[in-house]
Amino acid sequence: MQILLENSSVAGIDQFDVYRQHGGYASVEKMLTMAPNDIVEAVKKSGLRGRGGAGFSTGMKWSFLDQKSGKPKYLVCNADEGEPGTFKDRYFMERLPHRLIEGLIVSSYALGVNTAYIYVRGELSWIITQLEDAIAEAKSHGFLGSKILGSEFSLEIYVHPGAGAYICGEESALLESLEGKRGYPRIKPPFPAIAGLYGCPTVVNNVETLAAVPWIVMHGGEAYAAIGIGKSTGTKLISACGNIRKPGVYEIALGLPVEEFIYSDSYCGGLLEGRTLKALIAGGSSVPILPAHLATTTAAGEPRLMTYESLFEGGFESGTMLGSGGFIVLDDKACIVRNTWNFARFYHHESCGQCSPCREGTGWLEKVLERIEHGHGRTEDIDLLVEIAKKIEGKTICAFGDAAAWPIASAIRHFRDEFIEHVSLAKDHV
Repeated sequence: MQILLENSSVAGIDQFDVYRQHGGYASVEKMLTMAPNDIVEAVKKSGLRGRGGAGFSTGMKWSFLDQKSGKPKYLVCNADEGEPGTFKDRYFMERLPHRLIEGLIVSSYALGVNTAYIYVRGELSWIITQLEDAIAEAKSHGFLGSKILGSEFSLEIYVHPGAGAYICGEESALLESLEGKRGYPRIKPPFPAIAGLYGCPTVVNNVETLAAVPWIVMHGGEAYAAIGIGKSTGTKLISACGNIRKPGVYEIALGLPVEEFIYSDSYCGGLLEGRTLKALIAGGSSVPILPAHLATTTAAGEPRLMTYESLFEGGFESGTMLGSGGFIVLDDKACIVRNTWNFARFYHHESCGQCSPCREGTGWLEKVLERIEHGHGRTEDIDLLVEIAKKIEGKTICAFGDAAAWPIASAIRHFRDEFIEHVSLAKDHV
């Protein structure tokens, strides 16, 4: 079932007239017949969870917004997608920029917001142009600006390009950057819902999260909740890449078996001929890696499903996270040590440096992994990596440190033999 990518293949769907012909902006017309709180309640009933990685209840997050301070309220769309293996937001904005604009309008109305921002990764210059064009089109047709469609509701949307810093995907660092400051994560509390952008109540939501809101308004929260399974309701965009036949972006109903997603011709199409599954990174580079036997089956012997709960079954000892939906498949010819070193290089480069455990630890992790990968490793380096990861995890202002530590700790937990083999080969060549 397609909710977000419906009509994405229609020629010209990124233009207002074509989008409108296919039902675009109908939710804006409907929202004006509803009380703002009714939309908030519908989103709560839908069970929609943040699609940027955290998976927190969207309706609950909205309900935290301070409505009594008298200060201006802001809605910020986090389009700063930069995690390795994750490209679904970019794909969506390229094809359906008006759907994101529509989601921002409806969400802003529900929250009592009159100014919204889209914070876009700076490298995506063509998408920034697309979004600005879509905003101009919507405004010229009365769906944005002062007194939308003759109502008392007004909204302005601004596109703000970032400078390509991965840390600005963290919501408080994003807000710092939006204010013109260095993208350092903020200490919480206060949370953005109380003191966010310019010290005012703010909601930050991911592209995919906001894009789901128009469908919920048109069909109801109960209809959305009926899709998926358990607390993992609705659909999810998955960025599939790695050693598969059909890399790309897929929209799935949550609850689809992982094995079906990998091997079905409707999705990834399986691995290349003669290859076997070695490992899976299910939610982008920041989540724990799973070996083949745990990628499709939980430790309890149940089929692993594409849900927040099923993927986490067994905790970090034998599970992982859905995260941002960056689905990376590794076959039997992939080197886990090299893959882990590549991730470590990324996190060292992208650390903002505010917290010393992350600033120093990520550099240390990269150096040790580089030593092992290039034939100079020592047996004690393996446990050293685990200890360094422990010294970073949970000891930083934001979750960046955890994101750097989890892939390394899990790679050694599940593939220690491969690390030992690298060290042994190094000794053989001395």
